[in-house]
Amino acid sequence: MLFNSLSFGIFITAVFLLYCLVPHRYRWCFLLIASYVFYMNLHAGYCILLLTATILTYVLALRLEKASTTGAKKLCLLGGILPLLLILLFYKTAAPLIDRLNLLIDAGRLHLQPITLKILLPAGISFYFFQSMGYLIDVYRGRIRAERHFGYYALFVSFFPQLLAGPIGRADSLLPQYKKERPFAYEDVTYGLKLMTWGYFKKLVIADVLAGIVDAVYNNAQIYVGLVFIVVTLLFAIEIYCDFSGYSDIAIGCARLFGIRLMTNFKSPYFSFSIREFWSRWHISLSTWFRDYVYIPLGGNRVPKWRHCLNLLITFLVSGFWHGSSLTYIVWGGLHGLLQIAETLLFPWKRDGVEVSRRRHWWQLPVTFLLLCFTWIFFRANSIQDALWIISRLFWDASRPLNYLQTCIQCLGVSASTALGIGLSVAVLTAYDLTALKTDPIEALSRRKFFVRWPVYICFLVVIALFAPKGIATEFIYFQF
Repeated sequence: MLFNSLSFGIFITAVFLLYCLVPHRYRWCFLLIASYVFYMNLHAGYCILLLTATILTYVLALRLEKASTTGAKKLCLLGGILPLLLILLFYKTAAPLIDRLNLLIDAGRLHLQPITLKILLPAGISFYFFQSMGYLIDVYRGRIRAERHFGYYALFVSFFPQLLAGPIGRADSLLPQYKKERPFAYEDVTYGLKLMTWGYFKKLVIADVLAGIVDAVYNNAQIYVGLVFIVVTLLFAIEIYCDFSGYSDIAIGCARLFGIRLMTNFKSPYFSFSIREFWSRWHISLSTWFRDYVYIPLGGNRVPKWRHCLNLLITFLVSGFWHGSSLTYIVWGGLHGLLQIAETLLFPWKRDGVEVSRRRHWWQLPVTFLLLCFTWIFFRANSIQDALWIISRLFWDASRPLNYLQTCIQCLGVSASTALGIGLSVAVLTAYDLTALKTDPIEALSRRKFFVRWPVYICFLVVIALFAPKGIATEFIYFQF
């Protein structure tokens, strides 16, 4: 059940109306059932893994808290984390390995029958596994107490708005919210609906439209050269941002309907003045997860400089592998690690343990964005060979500017009306993100007069209805991770 499908519209309407009628003491149970129904709609078998992760970490957290020795605590921690990591590793690597074996078989290098086993990565597994592991680690560190009520904990792991692609929640924030009595709050409901509308605008009107243009070029990279690669890479940067932040907005807005506040996952990331700042604004729930559970345990920046740099590189390589075992993702993660190392060495944030005041220069904004776009080439390319082809031909025929431009326009094949629509949509996105640097645009609009805000609301709904691609609902990009 995709957020951008009619079935989800019916589902969330029914769940919300029934939720309002259910007494408070049973609401956790109702949301838990709704979450499993939501997940079973994708594939009933997926629930086995969800329930396994839930039971395993619930039981071991209780055992860990009762353990009297450090060794016993560590054993409980490893007993919960290692199985989940091995399952995740299996799903991340099995399908790509089978594909590579089949390529060798087809090439005649192995005298075997093709392997027809299909291993599909269960939707959301990376997110709820990380959320479960984070809970167990927090209990081990003594940051939180183990949850005694299995139902509340099961809801924490499976809450349907965030189940498939986050934001990755923390137990100390979410568990108290599930237990707290929440009377109907008009402000929460209206804010949630507005945020969901903004998320749908980003996904349906911007991301899905750009996806058709980007896919046409990147999926046939060997037949293109020149400026078209620069243009579609810039478009992909916007596409993936709108696709993923659009999902996060819908998820956060959906949770808000039930009075649950999920953490903000994006804060105008393309207005960052450095790669470090970008990662404090992009996919915040995942980047803080890697910071707290990978980077800091490695020693963080409280170690010698060389070790600090190594910690950065390891963290981003792990992040790349989390996205997939393909070499393109590993290189993407490694590039971000190397860029952070370069920033650390050239522009240190601290000297002798003292924070260094740093002036921001206007040129840092475009330079950071262009560096990010360069790394997106590896993230989007279907293979390392395609990525290298694209990079080597970015400026093909650039010595003849007119031909360079004309070839790009012909390759894109975008009509003037489509280009205008994309331009206006991106302008609205830019204005929103600029405003979000200082205030919440939705709350700011909500404070306006009736005759100002309602035409804006209606305009967005009409644009979504008219310009969103028609037909089968497209998956969100991060479902594959």
